[in-house]
Amino acid sequence: MELEARITNALAQRPPSVEEDPDVRWAAVALVLAPGAQHGTEVLLLRRALCERDPWSGHVSLPGGRREPADGDLLVTAVRETWEETGIELEREACLGQLDDLRPRRASPLAIAVRPFVFLVPSRPALRLSAEVAAELWTPLDELRGERETARLEVRGGVREEAVVRLGPDVLWGMTLRILDGFLERMA
Repeated sequence: MELEARITNALAQRPPSVEEDPDVRWAAVALVLAPGAQHGTEVLLLRRALCERDPWSGHVSLPGGRREPADGDLLVTAVRETWEETGIELEREACLGQLDDLRPRRASPLAIAVRPFVFLVPSRPALRLSAEVAAELWTPLDELRGERETARLEVRGGVREEAVVRLGPDVLWGMTLRILDGFLERMA
């Protein structure tokens, strides 16, 4: 598969920056790619369900979440969380590589780091969304390239300006956008 080879080679050209800090709470996300019918390669984004206890309620994200004690490693976390949120059963062997570990840019009461993994599926799978997810947003990668606009966002009770990509009524920003930018940079 030409797309798979292209992604694998691009990821191998620049090994990811990883950290091994036992004092952070680790999470992992899956960047799930599928060939698009009309618009080239698409990435699976999710709109999180509205939940009072969730500081990222309603935000656009990648499937993923916190590492559980039973998870053997962060790849297991990404696979498990993707299955729990979307019903997609990703195989460990289907992981094409990983991207740089990231931490939030703004101070947070919890020290957290995220490890993104890249997967390619042969076509858009049917999803079974969990209660944590309001909608699936399959998005052509080409829509994520180019200029960013600045938007005023309400985040945790405050308002701040952030670089964003508009996806219809949704806004992609923050760590999810940084992860996708890191992937697109490698693919350039």
